Amino acid sequence: MTQGRTRDADRGTRRGERDDEEEEYLEPLSAAEAAREGLRLIDALTNREAQGVVSLEPTDEGWRVGVEVVEDRRIPSSTDLLGLYEIDLDVDGELLGYRRVRRYQRGKGEVG
Repeated sequence: MTQGRTRDADRGTRRGERDDEEEEYLEPLSAAEAAREGLRLIDALTNREAQGVVSLEPTDEGWRVGVEVVEDRRIPSSTDLLGLYEIDLDVDGELLGYRRVRRYQRGKGEVG
């Protein structure tokens, strides 16, 4: 499990765990939950400040979340170096993998 993360705080059950003797499992991760989990994970994995989710797409395994991260603060801030990370999550929100796909100066993210 992802560091004790719970989906349903009222019931206190984690994804994939049974609630007492019930056979019912929690629903798959929603898009909004995947985005929040992607932000949380990239912060924990890189120890850098996430600027926000810039992309989100369903995959065969779950979700791919694109997060923009400040990699190097500079003065003026318009020259900060940013990184674009992709985080792959399964349908339960478990981390499958992550990678930095681009690094660029703030304000110069898209080329061509």
